[in-house]
Amino acid sequence: MAASAITSRPGILRSPALRRLVGAPLLRLALLGARPRPDGPHVLLAPPGDGNIGDQALVEAFLENVAGPVVVLVRRPGDIAIPREFAATVRLLPLPALVYGRVTGHARDVLRAARVLRGAASVSVVGADVMDGAYVPGASEMRSRLVREAARRGIPSRILGFSWNSAPRPSATAALRSAVAAGAIAVARDPVSAERLRAIGVDARLGADIVFRARTVSDALAVETGSADPRPLAVINASGLIRGWSEQVDEYVDLVRRLGAEGTRTVILPHVLRADVDDLVTCRAIHARVGDDAVLVERLASPAEVRGLARTARVVVTGRMHLAVMAAMSGVPAFTIATQGKVEGLMAALDCPELCLEPGPGLADRVLAADLDELGGRLRRALPTVVARAESNFESFPRPAGATLGAASVEKV
Repeated sequence: MAASAITSRPGILRSPALRRLVGAPLLRLALLGARPRPDGPHVLLAPPGDGNIGDQALVEAFLENVAGPVVVLVRRPGDIAIPREFAATVRLLPLPALVYGRVTGHARDVLRAARVLRGAASVSVVGADVMDGAYVPGASEMRSRLVREAARRGIPSRILGFSWNSAPRPSATAALRSAVAAGAIAVARDPVSAERLRAIGVDARLGADIVFRARTVSDALAVETGSADPRPLAVINASGLIRGWSEQVDEYVDLVRRLGAEGTRTVILPHVLRADVDDLVTCRAIHARVGDDAVLVERLASPAEVRGLARTARVVVTGRMHLAVMAAMSGVPAFTIATQGKVEGLMAALDCPELCLEPGPGLADRVLAADLDELGGRLRRALPTVVARAESNFESFPRPAGATLGAASVEKV
């Protein structure tokens, strides 16, 4: 096909196969002769971010647990915010087409990334739920490819705590297998994912989500939303990802009204605020119908603020897994709507499988029928094991003061 014909079809330029054909050999060539540098930066490939509290929490958890200079690879400068306490040691490197975008920009950004990797002490990818190809297969491949090529040069490389669903894309599976075969460490973030990975021949370490090692908490959002009110608190979130939008709103409205009738106040908390999958649209629709029965948060909270709010709650109901993680850190039961096959494993690790809910009718019935004290007790008993597993993501990294094995320390911000 003539070059003019290719460039006239933007879809071809975004083809994962074409990006693989160009990017893979280019990255391999650009890293020829590279060697790990113990005094170099720790390179972290960030998740998409861009208004996603969970993605921000993942990056912050890494920074809170790894000492020394860090370079964070992002799409755009505003996708991830670097907290002030890390300003002197952390640098953002925007590479808009490294993981997403057209092949022309991809080639440019592969070379820019390679320059950083050549002097790196380590290379890490935030795995979370973006490795199995469920969202963007080509992006999952690129994440595995990055750690594979770094591992081939002897640079310590790993994919941090990630889930693996029951129907992964074949291209993502092949890319992950290749990365692990090259020496990259793969850390499964729950037992279900670890078993699924073993079944496809991937030798993965059993770990946990790195947010379980987060070390900061702020009471600002709790105060802002009425912590002086002595009534028990429920925090609810409605994800913009979950199908059946109007039915979901009906279910949450029923839940809020029934919680109020039992003497529980409710805070409605969006967890992702961005145009494509905005929780705020759904959360506003719920609030419009329940009125004074709930307080609506309309801004992007920080992970520390979310942890501060969640720890004051009696129960959390959410469509976003990292809100569940941040509630579970304080032993608060978090009923979570299952999406992408990732919630089952989290709740299995926490010994509370009934906290994983399939979308559908009867949400209020299932939440209100639960024995929250008993669930909270199980969570607290399981938590030390999960936190210790999360620590395995950071083995061999230089550690900041206070980031030690065991229950994560909490620092007020």
